[in-house]
Amino acid sequence: MFLPVIWVIIVYYNKIIAKYKKREKIMKREKNSNPKHSKIYLVGGGIASLASAFYLIKDAGVPGKNIHILEQSRVLGGALDGGGNPQNGFIIRGGRMHEEHFVCYWDLLSNIPSYDNPDISVKEESFEFNSRFVSHAQARLIKEGKSMDVSSFGLSLKDQADLLKLIFASEGSLENIRIEEWFEEKFFETNYWYLWTSMFAFQKWSSVAIMRRYMKRFIHLLDGMPQLGGIMRTKYNQYHSVIIPLQRYLEEKGVHFEMQTQVTDIDFEITDDYKKATVLHVVVQNEKQEKISLNEYDYVFITNGSIVEASDNGSLEKAPVLKDKSVSGAWMLWEKIAKKDNSFGNPGVFSDNIDLQKWYSFTATLKDDTFHDYMENFSGNTDGTGGLVTMTDSNWLMSIVIARQPHFVNQPKDVKVFWGYGLYPDREGNFVKKKMSECSGEEILEELWYHLKIQKLMKPVIASGRVNCIPVAMPFINSLFMPCAVNDRPDVLPKKAVNFAFIGQFAEVPNDCVFTVEYSVRSAQMAVYGLFETKKKIFPVYDSIHNPAVLMRAIRAIHR
Repeated sequence: MFLPVIWVIIVYYNKIIAKYKKREKIMKREKNSNPKHSKIYLVGGGIASLASAFYLIKDAGVPGKNIHILEQSRVLGGALDGGGNPQNGFIIRGGRMHEEHFVCYWDLLSNIPSYDNPDISVKEESFEFNSRFVSHAQARLIKEGKSMDVSSFGLSLKDQADLLKLIFASEGSLENIRIEEWFEEKFFETNYWYLWTSMFAFQKWSSVAIMRRYMKRFIHLLDGMPQLGGIMRTKYNQYHSVIIPLQRYLEEKGVHFEMQTQVTDIDFEITDDYKKATVLHVVVQNEKQEKISLNEYDYVFITNGSIVEASDNGSLEKAPVLKDKSVSGAWMLWEKIAKKDNSFGNPGVFSDNIDLQKWYSFTATLKDDTFHDYMENFSGNTDGTGGLVTMTDSNWLMSIVIARQPHFVNQPKDVKVFWGYGLYPDREGNFVKKKMSECSGEEILEELWYHLKIQKLMKPVIASGRVNCIPVAMPFINSLFMPCAVNDRPDVLPKKAVNFAFIGQFAEVPNDCVFTVEYSVRSAQMAVYGLFETKKKIFPVYDSIHNPAVLMRAIRAIHR
């Protein structure tokens, strides 16, 4: 009679002890050292998720078959995109900058076979490519169709003092402050500002705190900024050069790519001791609703927000349509999550003011060499060595980039492409008396020909039907530069979080710069190394500002 009672007591006691140990483990956020039975769900298919999958396999020992990448669209890559064909036109929404000291990014790509040659890595291919096509822009800024002298930044003593003051200011003192609140109005007429704003896509109302990070992080590039010295490129567009090789590698490791699978909400168990993700709510192919329950060993990495969400493509004849976040899965998901805990960030800061966050880009496809030949003669740069050409007298502040051809793997030799963008799409054009946001691809090209003074040259080419141009409206492209406070971005690993992380451009990565691939990959390292036992350390941010030689070059550049 007593034995069953004793047995029940023992079982009950063991359950209490197990529950206590589990609670204690959760509170300590012990790193997982044996993840063979863990499933990891990565929300979003951008480079932050792809990098996370790589480090989970390589450094944490997670079997590839246990990793699920949930992507709402049909294509991976997020902002690293590129596609199209010669018949219908090629298209890229933009290109993320690269430089030698992106230590996390190049570490990742040193392990990934290149698109063309499995015997060399993407890193090896990229460094070899950049050794042959070195950035040295000779027509970086132009006005009235002529190249401008950029030997001086044109900064006044007050401007120079304001820049130095900014570098030495504390980041905490710069919360919610715009660049235009820090500098005098004349600063925005200097060569320095035109070079800066077009190179990084900052605007007057962007965060001065983020500008400070850029100044400190990239101070070693300052003296070469007029020629884009030190800027690196991939062999092809970043989708073909980076994303497809990463996808191939992960597929070979057994990673599951669940496309057209949108995560619409995430349930959390939140107590005074811990925060734990419990259920993912998903919609498959826009109709089938499912729930993914997370067990004791499972994890979720969340890409919160997106700079290319809700983009819309126009055409040669039609302007794109500007959309809002109601059609954006990434922004709507973050809004739902943020309501559940204060440590999950404040998405409205980055998504509620589209008029300050948007700009428009365009990709031109030409079955003709006329334009590229003209630009080579005009600038003195062969394709792939010049980088941005910015028209300072353009109301739209239009810039174009001619990459090394071919820029797409399926681009014939007789087809050329170039990309451009306008930072002020709601201003009326100088020649086309319409807002850029209202213009078709053909009208955008007309405005470009006007600023380059080549309307007569290009008229027969346009008339022959050998040119296409696809404009793109991007409502959130500059969201990551919005003035914000310290806690508006959630930490990669929020306090007391035990089985989830935020990754990508809207997670907080101290000291590094948003709008870079390095930032996304670093967030992936932080998430993986923080939740799993890897015996690995996150690579430190390249700290050139404490290098005396770099500082001397920067000071000379500012004063010239």
